[in-house]
Amino acid sequence: MRIQWSMLAACALLVVTPAAWCNGGGQMPEIRAPREQTPQEQARSLYNQGVHEVKKADKTQESATKTADASKKDKEQKKAQQLYSSALAKFQQATGQDPSLHEAWNYLGYTNRKLGNYDVALTAYERALTLKPGYPDALEYRGEAYLGLNRVSDAQQAYLDLFAGNRALADKLLTAMKGWLDAQKASPTATAEAVSELDKWVQERSAIAGQTAALSREGSAASWK
Repeated sequence: MRIQWSMLAACALLVVTPAAWCNGGGQMPEIRAPREQTPQEQARSLYNQGVHEVKKADKTQESATKTADASKKDKEQKKAQQLYSSALAKFQQATGQDPSLHEAWNYLGYTNRKLGNYDVALTAYERALTLKPGYPDALEYRGEAYLGLNRVSDAQQAYLDLFAGNRALADKLLTAMKGWLDAQKASPTATAEAVSELDKWVQERSAIAGQTAALSREGSAASWK
């Protein structure tokens, strides 16, 4: 009888004992709280969130420029501005968490520029370039900010700096210059002489870019022969 009661007690104990203990696991596993992110990790997470919103804003802005419906255009533009503002807040937080994150400073400049805050944008680009000298993305974005402030000679220098090291971004800035010229030609307050001079310069640089691109293609093809 005693043996039966002992066996029943042992079975009952097995029922309530955790599996890890019954299987010879020793002590119960410790339940740990999730590890707190470092400031650098938080900054990177905020940066990624901001970039995601910038991409949505750019797409919305592009949609606004292509539509002929005035009501839809206005709605899309407002939505884009809201997305840029939201992304801007993310980049501000990111640079606060990690002031050495040059990519976040670059996008802090980008979103400020998209919102029309050109001087603030330039300050952010300068910080990005201080952290990473010659950073091509910041050079191109800064060149577009110069155009927004009508600092044409600075934009031209930005193009020349890019042309030597990053042709794709140099082409992008040259396209932005052409867009700026189109807007100036349609503006009654534009200085005809200044517009004419830049127009000539852009045409010359476009021709040089085309010639050097062709030479590069020929040289590349020759190297495979």
